[in-house]
Amino acid sequence: MKEIEGRKEVSILVRSFYEKVRRDELLGPIFNGIVEDWEMHLERLTDFWEMVLLHSGPGAGKFNPVPVHKEVDRHTGSEIDQNHFEHWLSLWETTLQEHFEGEVAEFAKAHAHKMAHILFFKIMEGRSVGGHRM
Repeated sequence: MKEIEGRKEVSILVRSFYEKVRRDELLGPIFNGIVEDWEMHLERLTDFWEMVLLHSGPGAGKFNPVPVHKEVDRHTGSEIDQNHFEHWLSLWETTLQEHFEGEVAEFAKAHAHKMAHILFFKIMEGRSVGGHRM
């Protein structure tokens, strides 16, 4: 087990995690149905998580995940629910536990939980404002 100290570790985390997501019965169809260029997507997510976890990298100030996740929800016919987020968090925590330890890894878990709650709330809020079913 090692600590998350730089972009190399963030990339390992992101790539290991999304390898699980892509094969997952619940999440795989959603991600595989939307992501057209996985390499570009993984680099962008590495930028995002490097910014969040290490406060460095090319992602500083570039990301707002809310509109993207609202679009994913629309793409699925507003079928995303709390179970999807809980499952995502479970895979995220498993991946972290398999590869990393330390303060940054613990922050990665906590931040993912916070982000999942906010994104789920914003998706539900968007449904009620946009006329989607709840």
